[in-house]
Amino acid sequence: MNKQELINALESLGMRPGRGLGQNFLLDGNLLEWIVRNSGAACGDNVLEVGPGFGALTEKMVDAGFNVTAVEFDHRLAEYLRKRFHGVKNFKLVEADACKVDYDELFPAGTAYRSVANLPYAISSVFIAKIVESANQPVSMFFMLQKEMGERLAAGPGTKAYGALSVRTQLFYDVEIAKIVPPQVFCPPPEVDSALVAFVRNCRTAENIHPELFTPLVRNLFNQRRKQIGKVLGQAIGSKEKAARILADCGFAPELRPDKLSVDDFIKLADSVCANGCTTIRG
Repeated sequence: MNKQELINALESLGMRPGRGLGQNFLLDGNLLEWIVRNSGAACGDNVLEVGPGFGALTEKMVDAGFNVTAVEFDHRLAEYLRKRFHGVKNFKLVEADACKVDYDELFPAGTAYRSVANLPYAISSVFIAKIVESANQPVSMFFMLQKEMGERLAAGPGTKAYGALSVRTQLFYDVEIAKIVPPQVFCPPPEVDSALVAFVRNCRTAENIHPELFTPLVRNLFNQRRKQIGKVLGQAIGSKEKAARILADCGFAPELRPDKLSVDDFIKLADSVCANGCTTIRG
C-alpha cells in the first residue's frame, strides 16, 4: 500500500488517523520487509499483531507464512481487514481493545507464539506491561515504538530512562533497540523519531519470581526514585526495622537510590521481603 492507496482507503471509510489512538500507518515497503526478516518469526510460527491498521505489515507477514492473529480496536479498520483478508487461512482477526484482551485465552499454555507489530503509540506501555506479565508470554517480540519508549525499555541501571517498566520488562526479556526510524516513513508522520525494538525471552521463569510482591515493590520504589531506598522500603512494608534487616541481608546500603538496582537486585530484594514475612506492599 502506497500513500495514495492509503488516502483512498481512509476516504472510503470516511476517517482520519486518530491521534488519540496513535494511528500512524507504516508504508515503506523496504522497511516492512526488513521488519519481517528481522522479527525472529519464521514460516509456520504463530504471530500476534496489535494495531494492524490497513494491513500493510499484516500482508507481508501472511505472505511469509506466519499464522497471524491481529487485534484491532477501530471497528472501521476491522471491517476493512475482514474484507481484505477474507479467505486467507493463516489470518485471524480479533476486534477488541488490545489492553483488555486475555492473551492466555487467545494463546493457551503450551502454545508458542511471537508478537510483531507497529504498536499504536498511545497504548504501548500499557500493552507491553500486560503482555510481559501474562502466564504464557511470547517467545519474542519485535515492536515499532516511539524512540523514547524504546530507550526506556532497553535502559540499564543508573540511567535517566531506567524505570519500573524497564525492570518489569527486562525481568523476562533481553531488550535491544534494533533500528532508529525517522517520521517520514509513516503517514501521517509522527512528531518524534521511532525505534524498532527486539525483545528476546531470557531464562528467568515466573516460578522463580514473587509476582504478588515484585511488581508493586518495583513500582513503589520508582515512584520515589530520588529518595534513599532504606526510607522508601520502610514505608512500603510498614517497618523501618524490617527494612534495615532486609537491606542488610541483600548487601544493599540504605542510602542507595532505586535506579541503581539491577533487575537481579530487585529479584533478590523481593525474595528477602518475602522471607521476612512481608506479604503486601503499601502505596
